[in-house]
Amino acid sequence: MTEIYNGMPGDSNLELSWKKSQRSGPSGNCVEVAKLPDGGVAVRNSRFTSGPALVFTKAEIEAFLGGVQDGEFDYLV
Repeated sequence: MTEIYNGMPGDSNLELSWKKSQRSGPSGNCVEVAKLPDGGVAVRNSRFTSGPALVFTKAEIEAFLGGVQDGEFDYLV
């Protein structure tokens, strides 16, 4: 199995199911996420799928999504 690490190529030989938001536009302005076998999440740029993927633990992604749901990042949009 290919090693999972922060900055790994987004198109590595891992059998991941990448998904992007249905809100993404047709011009490729989106990120894609994939659930990792250990419960973590990988994130990559959909326009540069072979570029580096950011890898987050399950606890990190839960904390971030909780903040999103609570509106903590609404100032970004």
